[in-house]
Amino acid sequence: MFDKFKEALGRFVSNVKEKIETKEVKPEDLEGPLEELVLGLVDAGVAYDTAASIAESLKKGLIGKRVSRGSNAEDLVKEALQEALIKELSLTGPDIVSEAKSACSSGKPYVIAFFGVNGVGKTTTIAKVAKYLKDHGVSCLIVAADTFRAGAQEQLKVHAERLGVPFLGGPYGSDPASVAYNAIASAQRRGICAVLLDTAGRMHIDVDLMNELKKVVKVAKPHLKVLVVDSLTGNDAVEQARTFNDNIGVDAVIVTKVDADAKGGTIVSVVSTIKRPVIFVGIGQGYEDLESLDVKKFVSTLISGL
Repeated sequence: MFDKFKEALGRFVSNVKEKIETKEVKPEDLEGPLEELVLGLVDAGVAYDTAASIAESLKKGLIGKRVSRGSNAEDLVKEALQEALIKELSLTGPDIVSEAKSACSSGKPYVIAFFGVNGVGKTTTIAKVAKYLKDHGVSCLIVAADTFRAGAQEQLKVHAERLGVPFLGGPYGSDPASVAYNAIASAQRRGICAVLLDTAGRMHIDVDLMNELKKVVKVAKPHLKVLVVDSLTGNDAVEQARTFNDNIGVDAVIVTKVDADAKGGTIVSVVSTIKRPVIFVGIGQGYEDLESLDVKKFVSTLISGL
């Protein structure tokens, strides 16, 4: 996992440590290694602007530093790398369990709306989040407000039945905002704490889709707007994040298929680009294969073994 990202970081560590073993770090020591790092990170699926930002943080963190007695150059470079990566990623996401319980105690369901293009794993992700909430004592209603894609409602309903979670949908071709509104009202009447709202995706983002989603957001007033992106799509995920954020406002991100990602740049790029936290990562096909993103642990994984 993340092999290309690790390779780029590893080359940087090797290139720099040889230059600074016995002297203070100067700008000229970093020029070549930083240029190579940026290219390596881009090859690992990191957006260019993000790679350049990481390089700039490293430059500021290393220039003027000297290897202290009892340590070595490699430790110095790795520490600077860790700080630069944490800086790009350190955004705190919401605790959806506590927020859902708090909303529920006030008599209103906690509404999470999920967005994303077709093929990113949005439907499965909603099921995983439903299981996560259910396991933490939060009752859920899964809602299919995607009234466009054939089979979307049936697919989501199967997941709901397997999880023992109530489901609500609407006729194909009906108004998604109306489906969402009715579902939220139903959840409130039934004392259900969280509404997980699926929305329509497309293979390509278009104006009509965005207008439809804006209407859903206006009517449903979700507490949390979650964008689901596919880790394997690299810069496409970054562009999707930028487009959805510009149009509907993204609160948090879930990155899927992380277990199959040999590059590793998507998480860093998406967070850096739209300045929103990744709250979960998908690491498999099972309902339990959803993990909270621990930034320090994630960065440690990238740097370990360099």
